[in-house]
Amino acid sequence: MSNNNKKALAILGSTGSIGVSTLDIVASFPERYRVVCLTAGSNIRLLREQIVRFRPKRVAVADDVSAELLRHELGHEGPEILCGVDGLVQCATHPEVKMVVSAIVGAAGLVPTMAAVSAGKDIALANKEILVAAGELFMAEVARQGVQLIPVDSEHSAIFQSLAGQRSGDVRRLILTASGGPFRTTSMDELQRVCLKDALAHPNWEMGKKITIDSATMMNKGLEVIEARWLFDLPAEQIAVHIHPQSIVHSLVEYCDGALIAQLGIPDMKTPIAYALSWPERLHLKQKPLDLCLMEDLSFSEPDLQRFPCLSLAYQALERGGTCPAVMNAANEIAVAAFLQEKIGFLQIPQIIAKVMLSHEPKIISALEQVLEADLWGRRCASDLIEEGVNR
Repeated sequence: MSNNNKKALAILGSTGSIGVSTLDIVASFPERYRVVCLTAGSNIRLLREQIVRFRPKRVAVADDVSAELLRHELGHEGPEILCGVDGLVQCATHPEVKMVVSAIVGAAGLVPTMAAVSAGKDIALANKEILVAAGELFMAEVARQGVQLIPVDSEHSAIFQSLAGQRSGDVRRLILTASGGPFRTTSMDELQRVCLKDALAHPNWEMGKKITIDSATMMNKGLEVIEARWLFDLPAEQIAVHIHPQSIVHSLVEYCDGALIAQLGIPDMKTPIAYALSWPERLHLKQKPLDLCLMEDLSFSEPDLQRFPCLSLAYQALERGGTCPAVMNAANEIAVAAFLQEKIGFLQIPQIIAKVMLSHEPKIISALEQVLEADLWGRRCASDLIEEGVNR
């Protein structure tokens, strides 16, 4: 197949877990996909290897120093190398790109992904924070441009698949499943003493550090509730969360006649990534099949909101609306970063988020600049709280 007939991709966040898995799929199907743009943060070594292997036309890194290092190492044979937010936007809007895989962790993915939509690019969305911070604004732009938006998160991919061929008016509720992370049965006394190593030990999934901590606090699931609200245009009261420790049922849709339709599979992100890349087709992946006969138990339970207050905070942010979810997300990113640096304890993460939310007066969002201002305000407020606690 000629290059013109291959789906041209820009992968934002190519050195993260989603980006690496996406490139594995591209390598397995070279007749279907080609890489036009790659972006990365600090992992320049891995990015360099990806550039040599996939030969993108344009890449973007975080800063000038990293860009100059890459230019020196790759020489004149290398791609166009850009940096900063402008570099991200130029990669996301490259004229040859058909689909943008949005896999940058956190609110940093908002500006380039919005730019990609405005430029008419289809989106494979792995960055839930975009819809958390600017859901209504983002979905309005998706509708205005008429682009395809395919979710990559395993839970939202499961719902997307379970809704196929059904009438939206027949949906009673969505049920997002959650593993419960490493602290599903941990007592509150024990949670006071958990360390970073404990929180990073996810029982089922291999993910980046920030997402792994979000899973441990269940903020990850709270963000997914907000994401589902905008992706599937349903209010919070029709979006439930069930703890499912086995991570086999990735999520379910309950219909008005009592029927439940679910998507099942092994806990591996390559399946939802491949589905987003190939939709409405499916790729023949060399994945280990799910053998239901070996499943001794598939259990479900209600989440313990005392143990996981971040989930309640997400529902509260969604109810308050406006800029509140953006502020909540910003505070969470700062608090998680502080925990990863061992500046604060595990239980301080939701405490900091709650204080920031309590200090914020939500504003109606009508422009992207308001989202960015709210994000910056939330980061400053959370940073100040952490600094006060450290210096106390």
